[in-house]
Amino acid sequence: MDLLVFDNGSCPLLVDYLRGLRDGGKVDYLFLSGQNIGKIGAFQLMFPAAPGELIAYTDDDIFFLPGWLDACLKVFDAFPRVGMVSGYYVRTQMKYGIGSTLTYAGQPEVRMRKGTLWEKQYEQHYVENYGREWEAYERDIEGLEDCLLTHNGVQAFISSQHMQFVSPKQVLLDALPKTWSGHLMGQMRELDMEVDRLGYLRLSTPEPVTRFLGNLVNPEMAQEAQRYGLSAQGKVYRKPRHFLRFLLRSGRVTQWMWKYYNNLFDLLNSRET
Repeated sequence: MDLLVFDNGSCPLLVDYLRGLRDGGKVDYLFLSGQNIGKIGAFQLMFPAAPGELIAYTDDDIFFLPGWLDACLKVFDAFPRVGMVSGYYVRTQMKYGIGSTLTYAGQPEVRMRKGTLWEKQYEQHYVENYGREWEAYERDIEGLEDCLLTHNGVQAFISSQHMQFVSPKQVLLDALPKTWSGHLMGQMRELDMEVDRLGYLRLSTPEPVTRFLGNLVNPEMAQEAQRYGLSAQGKVYRKPRHFLRFLLRSGRVTQWMWKYYNNLFDLLNSRET
């Protein structure tokens, strides 16, 4: 397996650290971008250059458990036309990009269970480590059911998430947006939906084989890392005060903040001509 790292305009200290990993043989390919070109922009550069026929992608805040890749590959071997497999099922991803997978689930050789099948502790882990409010998460999943498929003796949840996935390289090249919007986090849902439109399955492993770190390593994840011989110190996340949480949950405020965020990005990355 080759390790490719794309650095999206980090500070000199981190760039020097990554160069040290490359020079020490721990990173096979290192891409250094002089500016942050967003997630899709990075995909458009790194995926065509990645060696091999299968790409295992991850954001920088995912923790991998032993055997994660074998668990993902087991799903590939058991199901046809798999486009994406994630190591942690997230119910909110059932909102879109699952049409082809649901059509496949209707085949006579496939068994499907529907209902509330994902353990509450795993939902709680996702919500807490991504800094979300439980009430907002419950609104997001209202009316959604988990769908667990069984084929060739192997189980998989319907849907995948774009924080971490394993995909055939050609599927990603076919599904990637041809142009970058210029926004840091835009077009990820479009990628998921295009994989589905092309007729590929989007699935997740039946048991979680990754964990979410988020922007802050909390005591739970610090303890998890220590079980595997890694040194980490957890910190307790302090929630914003009630009024600030109210503002952050406001749709208009969120819309304004994203607009400000993207405008600030454009300003910081503008170049004189």
